[in-house]
Amino acid sequence: MAMQAPYAITLDRREGPYGEVVLRERGEHFEIIANGCFLMDTSDGRSERLLVDAALNALDAPHDAHDAPHTPHHALDTSPSLLIGGLGVGFSLARAAAQSRWGRIVVVEREQAIIDWHRAGPLARISRDALTDPRCEIIHTDLVDYVRENPIGSLGTYQDTYDALCLDIDNGPDWTVTDDNANLYSPQGLAGCMRRLRPGGILAVWSAKPSPAFEDALRNAGFNLVRTEEIQVARGVPDVVHLAVRPA
Repeated sequence: MAMQAPYAITLDRREGPYGEVVLRERGEHFEIIANGCFLMDTSDGRSERLLVDAALNALDAPHDAHDAPHTPHHALDTSPSLLIGGLGVGFSLARAAAQSRWGRIVVVEREQAIIDWHRAGPLARISRDALTDPRCEIIHTDLVDYVRENPIGSLGTYQDTYDALCLDIDNGPDWTVTDDNANLYSPQGLAGCMRRLRPGGILAVWSAKPSPAFEDALRNAGFNLVRTEEIQVARGVPDVVHLAVRPA
């Protein structure tokens, strides 16, 4: 007789400027649902961790002389900085904090509810160590706004740049949680991502499936060495990470 999947129990439900966000408990795992769309859960986390690994590996990879004629910032800095778009269930942040190689680690999260679930809720079991790490910081704002070119101080922070930018705020460039998120993958949004990266910096974007159109968009935005890496996951269908390099 097949075992019945455990029922989901709603732990918290919030209405915010971007719609409804829900935290559910299903057996021993937690799920985040946004506007009725399943985002992620704590059952695996492999792809979220490998997103960070892929960015770090790409930083270490030699760049073609034509694409990177000057020494990139990260080659001079043994502690590259990382910007993570989306806190989610915390796997990407926890992975980065567990790697001594990273210097400053910043997470941009627009949902106050998700931040609360990590700081004083059940998701603290994943992110607790990271949130006490002095390298780590959470900025409560919309990533789409954060990567735009803004005057210094307009978002309560200075115009930081990073060696790597890992995006995991949607189910992929072609399947966004809200319509506004599509702006992040537009020419203007990708230009903002490039501005947030130092020369030679890495953009890594998680997706539930490959997007040839997004690869073209990255090239058209001026990124070099665009490629897609598959991530094998337990459910069988590989996730992918789109990787691209800001020219030096």
